[in-house]
Amino acid sequence: MKKIKFLGVVPARGGSKGIPRKNIKLIAGKPLIAWTIESAKKSKLMDDFIVSTDDTEIATIAKKFGARVLPRPKHLATDTATTLSALQHVLKEIPAENIVLLQPTSPVRRYGLIDKCIKKFIRGEFDNVGTGFICKFMEYGSYSKRRQDLKGFFYDDGNVYVVRAELIKKGKMFGRRVGRILTSREENVEIDDEFDFWLAEQILNKKKEC
Repeated sequence: MKKIKFLGVVPARGGSKGIPRKNIKLIAGKPLIAWTIESAKKSKLMDDFIVSTDDTEIATIAKKFGARVLPRPKHLATDTATTLSALQHVLKEIPAENIVLLQPTSPVRRYGLIDKCIKKFIRGEFDNVGTGFICKFMEYGSYSKRRQDLKGFFYDDGNVYVVRAELIKKGKMFGRRVGRILTSREENVEIDDEFDFWLAEQILNKKKEC
């Protein structure tokens, strides 16, 4: 059996309160999850990738777009279940050295972004690498500087995470050596509500026209 160094995981549970059936809702002509599956298929550095789901309809659609599916137990797909617990389940079923977490709620990824994150992870000998942006949000009344003068902090956008499997097994998503990849505002879009969904669709439609 081929040794898996980098295993991509697309977590997609069936339940969603904000947007019902969000992961398979059509966006820019395809089910939402299809955009992430297609990005994963283009990676040259992931050894394999799977969709982790508890839902038969999601599983069917994922397979249609070329993904391998790992059934997830129902108790790991509730509103209170964590992504970490889903990844721990994946590692029990599929041994791998590192996990590349690709959330379907972040459908906008430029070509090569996944592999760029993996390369940084390898070269920097990091424990984990995540994509994101410099956030300068501050509570109203807590600062007096111009926004341009604020240093800000790195905020992860949910697009790509590379994490050592040993950390996940220990119940952690972060180690001491943290790597960061800055992404564009378009790639920062993470779908939580109907407005996010609309915004992501405008971006994806625009990219299709280019």
